[in-house]
Amino acid sequence: MSRGTPSCDWRKGKMAATGEEAAAMDSISRVPPVHPTVLSLGGSSEPRGEPSETAADGQVVPAAPKKPTSSSDGGVETAEEAVEPDINELCTDMFDKMAVFLQGELTGTCEDYRLLENMNKLTSLKYMEMKDISINISRNLQDLNLKYASLQPYLDQINQIEEQVSSLEQAAYKLDTYSKKLEAKFKKLEKR
Repeated sequence: MSRGTPSCDWRKGKMAATGEEAAAMDSISRVPPVHPTVLSLGGSSEPRGEPSETAADGQVVPAAPKKPTSSSDGGVETAEEAVEPDINELCTDMFDKMAVFLQGELTGTCEDYRLLENMNKLTSLKYMEMKDISINISRNLQDLNLKYASLQPYLDQINQIEEQVSSLEQAAYKLDTYSKKLEAKFKKLEKR
């Protein structure tokens, strides 16, 4: 096996480190855990405002955290200690994105109102057309009523003529039957 690669014992299911790797792993396991307040967001291993110490064996040991100087804030960082380098950029970016969002919302709302306005205009035009049609129908109906009223006397005369014709027809039938009876009597008298 080459130096520096771990050897595997597959029968036991374990990997064993040899030489320098074993020493490095051993030194890693002896490093005390880092306190969460020591971690930095910037990616450096040193906490902000607190220098770290280097031990004799080359390990980085964080310095003890400093207590706040003011007793009134009760462990809360002051504004100077909590300064974020990109806060202005983040705020500007947030406001820009919020402005774009609100602009989009307002644009959508304006488009909805324009659509409603156009629909109302079209509906108004349709109702105007329907109003004109109904006015024309009403005029035509009034004209028809006037014409019917002017024709009513003639219709009444027609009804009277029809009644007279029917009475004349009945009289003609009676006359016909009477003439047939008379003819029959005349024929009887002739035979004698």
